[in-house]
Amino acid sequence: MTAPDNPLATPLQFLKGVGPRRAADLQKAGLTTIEDLLYRFPIRYEDRSRLQPIATLKPGQAASVTGELLNCALRPTRRPGFRIFEALVRDASGAVRVAWLNQPFLRDVLHPHQSEILFGQVEQFGQSGVQLTNPQYEILDDEEGETIHTGRIVAIYEKTGSLTPKMQRRLVHDALERLPVDLEDPLPSSVRERRQLPSRRDALERTHFPEAGASIDVLNQFRSPAQVRLIVEEFFLFQLGLLARRRDLRQERKPQPVIVDDRIRDSARRVLPFHLTGGQRQALKDIVQDMQRPEPMNRLLEGDVGSGKTIVALLAAIVAMENGLQVAFMAPTEILAEQHAANLRRLLAGSTFRLELLRGGRGRSRARSALLADIAAGQVPLVVGTHALVQESVRFASLGLVIIDEQHRFGVVQRAILRAKGLHPDVLVMTATPIPRTLALTAYGDLDVSAIREAPPGRLPIKTVAKPDSRRDEVYSFIRRELDTGHQAYIVYPLVEESAKVDLKAATEMADHLAQEIFPAYRVALLHGRMKADAKERVMQAFAAREVDVLVATTVIEVGIDVPNATVMVIEHAERFGLAQLHQLRGRVGRGGNQSACILLYQAPLSDDSRARLRVMTETTDGAVIAERDLEQRGPGDFFGTRQSGMPTLRVGNLLRDRTLMEDARREAAAWLDAADPSSTSLESLRRTWAERFGLIGVG
Repeated sequence: MTAPDNPLATPLQFLKGVGPRRAADLQKAGLTTIEDLLYRFPIRYEDRSRLQPIATLKPGQAASVTGELLNCALRPTRRPGFRIFEALVRDASGAVRVAWLNQPFLRDVLHPHQSEILFGQVEQFGQSGVQLTNPQYEILDDEEGETIHTGRIVAIYEKTGSLTPKMQRRLVHDALERLPVDLEDPLPSSVRERRQLPSRRDALERTHFPEAGASIDVLNQFRSPAQVRLIVEEFFLFQLGLLARRRDLRQERKPQPVIVDDRIRDSARRVLPFHLTGGQRQALKDIVQDMQRPEPMNRLLEGDVGSGKTIVALLAAIVAMENGLQVAFMAPTEILAEQHAANLRRLLAGSTFRLELLRGGRGRSRARSALLADIAAGQVPLVVGTHALVQESVRFASLGLVIIDEQHRFGVVQRAILRAKGLHPDVLVMTATPIPRTLALTAYGDLDVSAIREAPPGRLPIKTVAKPDSRRDEVYSFIRRELDTGHQAYIVYPLVEESAKVDLKAATEMADHLAQEIFPAYRVALLHGRMKADAKERVMQAFAAREVDVLVATTVIEVGIDVPNATVMVIEHAERFGLAQLHQLRGRVGRGGNQSACILLYQAPLSDDSRARLRVMTETTDGAVIAERDLEQRGPGDFFGTRQSGMPTLRVGNLLRDRTLMEDARREAAAWLDAADPSSTSLESLRRTWAERFGLIGVG
């Protein structure tokens, strides 16, 4: 087997010292080629360049020294099998004892009269002496004049399996030596020159082996010219692919563009239960304008909990249905699909449009088969469902609009399949999780964005307090007062995947305890995700009809449940929830005109992170602020809670640290794409490799 022509594509097995075990460790970390290795940033840098005279060493410091190894020996200890390799190293100012704990192999590596550079922690030895313990070392005679582990600014890598940072540094050094000076550069020269960025080859070299005199602070902030160059390169290529994909989508043509006339406007007005807010009107205008264009719509409708996104989506659906098109409304859970179907059916009661709920499951019942036949024949204008809508058995006659609620809960594969069921249908994605701008440029970078910022009129801010479990009786007294005024309450328990059975048992036992001992004069019901669909629906309908006073539930109620009479939300073990979940749960109350409250019950003591989350929740109800804090606390990888969320796999860029560079890269990519030949081979190559490189699946 020979190495490929592209030096960066060379498998790591070609590097000296990479045997089967090491190659397996590298592969587990996602490193299979030289490019993978070189684009894995160090986690930090240490300045080992300042050599100290041995006589000046003091306990408690990290120091670099150079000297001659006078003698060395392997010494046993009282611990069976534990030995210490000891040496004495001398320079012109004096000598120092050096000890490597349990590293007996060093007797075959280090020998008297070798010249060494050492870097390590200085510790007290005896009454007045010092020693270097487990220092990094380099034998100057063997390094051909170049040191890579000591005597310079040194990159520190995250340990990978049995691979130490020192081993990785050696591999990186060997990999860099294989690269030609004129290494192919994917970043256009115009961008490099405008931003005064180094070449790709130089950037890789200086990121892993910074030049003498480089600022250690700048390096650890990942803002050296070399590091910025590699981050901009990655962001530029990502944004270029995203923008090219968006341009490709705009080349598509719908078989039947939508028209809007007075008849359709009147039809939409007839279902409106209230006047739209300014934000709702603007969002609807954006959507309908998109629907009237010849190319398919790809729009994100972002709005905080309770901002009225669903009515905007319904009005868009009416426009589509009045044009003879079918609408698929996709929700992430059965309960939310059922809730949407009930609400939409109520709003459409005075219209002629048929709405059907398509439940999940692979049943071949006569009713389901008849429904599928009607959908395929175009006799069902509006179909609401979960992932059931992407099953192969579901066919549409004229799918013109796809509405996807809480997109981050779906894999992008499902979104692509659903789009493929229509002839270039319009796609409207809704989310109640405000998306920080940095993530909007990535996970939703191919979508136009409309945002509903204000709440419907008459809504009061929800009062939020955090209370320790020891004050539970106060909380119960408050709930009773609310129930006595005719209002209703939620009590929510966490359901964590690793302990789902234990959590579910706790929620079930607590529901019994509340019903029998705490609220015996009131009606208490339990709702959780493992109940059968019809049982869940009965409980929800009873709660909505005020036949249940207290609903004890797991996080199955996080999104979509709309009961304006509920004014209390108690979240048990609030310290176990993320900010986005807490905000979503809080949004289940405050949906009517009455003052509502959210009580965060927690178990002391709190971790620093938990305390910070609860503080944010009590300080603000602004979803955008909460989303930014959530992103800062959890990081981009966990923000959506799933790798199928559409988040890119970035090797060197960090969406929090480098958010301004992402925006710069998008501007550069847009300018370059505007000037590029649409049929150029570089663009074709980009389309082929973009999704694979960034761990994403093309949609549309």
